[in-house]
Amino acid sequence: MKSFSDYPEFKPNLTPKEILKAGSFGGTYFRPIKSSITGKQYKSMDVIREYPKSWFSGLDIHKYVISPDYDKNVNKYKVKCGSSLEAWEKSGWIDKQDPYGWFQWYCRFYQGRRSDDDERQIKRWTKLAGPNGRFRKRLMNMIIKNKKNYNDKNVSPVIRQTLLHWGYELTSKDLSKYKRS
Repeated sequence: MKSFSDYPEFKPNLTPKEILKAGSFGGTYFRPIKSSITGKQYKSMDVIREYPKSWFSGLDIHKYVISPDYDKNVNKYKVKCGSSLEAWEKSGWIDKQDPYGWFQWYCRFYQGRRSDDDERQIKRWTKLAGPNGRFRKRLMNMIIKNKKNYNDKNVSPVIRQTLLHWGYELTSKDLSKYKRS
């Protein structure tokens, strides 16, 4: 897990590369888009050019990263989750500097970019996947209630896939710490 000295509370346990390699976003995250926020069209290969080639090594980019068609079988947990880009734009969650959304912001932040949007995005992460984040706590409560192991993929694969998109996978250590609190 990489730590960020300027934002010590921000502790995703997956890198952008690990998120992509695990199988995420139905393979469509960096598909071609027309952003209603910027009014511009974006071409997949142009967009991903800024990221290290190593993030995509061994991946079928057309299936796992830039596909125009969502395929739940690309996802690690083989489920569909998340809203459309249009829904995110209407909700006000997309900032013009990152027209693809949170994961694009995270990729850039991970590489060292800092911006005026960092605090907002980190707060979003904290509320969803942080130690007291609603999705993380819900998953842990389901595991505890059903007396399952932390890594039992049958316990809410949709929540697990959502957390994966946000750079977090539940660990045995995190579940144990939550049980003691």
